[in-house]
Amino acid sequence: MTTELDWFKSSFSSNDGPDCVEAATSPAPHPTIRIRDSKNKDGSRLAFTGGAWSEFLEFATER
Repeated sequence: MTTELDWFKSSFSSNDGPDCVEAATSPAPHPTIRIRDSKNKDGSRLAFTGGAWSEFLEFATER
């Protein structure tokens, strides 16, 4: 069964800029955070567990 994801644009992406990242969360039983390029919606996507995503955000906000 395929579930359509509810994608939203990152608050750090502008409407007219080249850096457009979209995120979505997939539901249980295997919840993940999904990331894609909004300019290439059918292209490659990344998937992170909640723990891995939290670690990434912690690392990224330290910079």
